[in-house]
Amino acid sequence: MTTAQQPAPLGSASVGSAPVTLGAAPVEAPRTPLGLITLALIVGGFAIGTTEFVTMGLLPQIASGLAVSIPTAGHTISAYAVGVVVGTPLVAVLGARWPRRGLALALMAVFAVGNIASSVAASYESLVLARFLAGLPHGAFFGVSALIVASVAPAHQRGRAVSRVMLGIPIANMIGVPAATWLGQEVGWRSAYWLVAGLAVLTIALVALWVPVTPGNLQASGRRELAALRSAQLWLTLAVGAVGFGGMFAMYSYIAPTVTDVTGLAESAVPWFLLAFGLGGALGSLVGGWLADWSVLRGLVLSLVGVGAVLALFTLTAQWAWPAVLTVFLVSVMASSLVVVLQLRLMQVAGDAETIGAASNHAALNMANALGAWLGGLVIAAGWGYQAASWVGVALSLGGLVFLGASLLLHRRGGGGRGCGQGGGTVGGV
Repeated sequence: MTTAQQPAPLGSASVGSAPVTLGAAPVEAPRTPLGLITLALIVGGFAIGTTEFVTMGLLPQIASGLAVSIPTAGHTISAYAVGVVVGTPLVAVLGARWPRRGLALALMAVFAVGNIASSVAASYESLVLARFLAGLPHGAFFGVSALIVASVAPAHQRGRAVSRVMLGIPIANMIGVPAATWLGQEVGWRSAYWLVAGLAVLTIALVALWVPVTPGNLQASGRRELAALRSAQLWLTLAVGAVGFGGMFAMYSYIAPTVTDVTGLAESAVPWFLLAFGLGGALGSLVGGWLADWSVLRGLVLSLVGVGAVLALFTLTAQWAWPAVLTVFLVSVMASSLVVVLQLRLMQVAGDAETIGAASNHAALNMANALGAWLGGLVIAAGWGYQAASWVGVALSLGGLVFLGASLLLHRRGGGGRGCGQGGGTVGGV
């Protein structure tokens, strides 16, 4: 992967060999230290990561509390994911020119309301709607967070600042999800969503206190953001994430009943599996960074193959405690490395449509969430057992490789798309 020999101008960054425009007008150096700005946004990401994954750890309790089956309760996971998918382009089009601090505050307010509604939901249907609402701000919040820190960080620290602001989800998987799962098991599943709502309110206060006023991109428009959707490479890369990453969700969405019914452990063991998943995610982010430095496209291939291979292994190891924990850890390592290289690829192919490019990775991953949870639930409901969900995951990983193969063919023929065919025809040495 080649790098620029001189710093990028304020408002832009370089990813691989393709420039990624950050578009906003230059802003004055913030009075608040960059670390506090980043921390405020990490807390929001921590809240989002906790609510996204805690439902999986509390699925049996939610199903029992609402008097539905576990596969049916799994649809609440899909509802959240669909909210992310719908919310990402909607906010990108409607909020592209908004001041970014104001947009972040508005998104976190909607997120808080969605989690409060989840905690008081009286029926399965109302919980599905509440989870959809809670998911709407997800992808856009991470996108606008990246743009905020990129606009205020010194040019030579911009890449590291963006990577740090994305730490919310790995930290949530290590701390927030196990803690909220334990709380939900001990006090009731609704308490987990109340906890997340409290974190959302804290984020609003921290963003209002520490994040400086950062202008939106006055040259942005909904038309320009939507223009990125004409890129074949954008759609192929989104498909890689939506299908290939769905393999992990097919298994992980049902990790709680798998631990109790297949591995034969008590419910109290579930948070330890979630902790292993969180630790794997932190390591996987480092692995993904190393793979991206070597080659973005080759990194995508290796990550997808790795996810499929480890999911196949889990169908065998799920019946033994320690091998099952280790395999869950490895699934998370490979899946998290896939997230990193997907993020870089999407930022390259999105070109000038910065809001879409910054947020679309989370939209793709939550399409994967919805697809994986739904298909995994189908095979479980059909009576094929919880391990069958991992075989669904293997099939989805192979499907992701098919879309990646099409992207590679287009790339080799010079159709790299925005940011690839124009100044970025070589990605990571491929």
